[in-house]
Amino acid sequence: MSKVILDISMSLDGFVRASGYGPEEGLGVGGERLHEWAFENSDLIARSLENAAALICGRRTYDDSIRWWGPNGPTGDLRVPTFVVTHALPTEVPADSVYHFVTDGLESAVAQAKAAAPGKDVFAMGGAELAQRVLRAGLVDEIGIHLVPVLLHDGLRLFEHLGPEHTQLEVAEVLDTPLATHLRYRIAARG
Repeated sequence: MSKVILDISMSLDGFVRASGYGPEEGLGVGGERLHEWAFENSDLIARSLENAAALICGRRTYDDSIRWWGPNGPTGDLRVPTFVVTHALPTEVPADSVYHFVTDGLESAVAQAKAAAPGKDVFAMGGAELAQRVLRAGLVDEIGIHLVPVLLHDGLRLFEHLGPEHTQLEVAEVLDTPLATHLRYRIAARG
């Protein structure tokens, strides 16, 4: 059975994007610090993606990242199908790309990603808005946080706007590396 895993980097004070966000600063001013661990630890990335068969991201993440991802998407040569939740189709899409644009809602994107990943994992990635939406909708089975030892003081927080109900978590894995502590939690109960 496919699991949906929310996977994201976060500062110790809870931000997934620094302040000063703009077209040239997709993660905000100094926010690239949140992803330094990924460039230094390709083995960890490969291990976490070995069971990934589909990705979900929001349109803002796609627009901010397409210049680096190109037609192969965020996983490069692995070419994992990437479902982009959007209200409107982009005017240009790289030829022979891995992108599937979903205009009929988040639940549809998750269903399509699961269909593309029978028995394998679906990773929801990108920004706080998509993360908050999949959590509020109860569509997440696991949460992976790459906790980066930095205090950004301002920006976009991950765990805001989730609603009044509690979500109980179980620790699935903790891995400490010099540039981040990698935490994985299973959703134990909602409500």
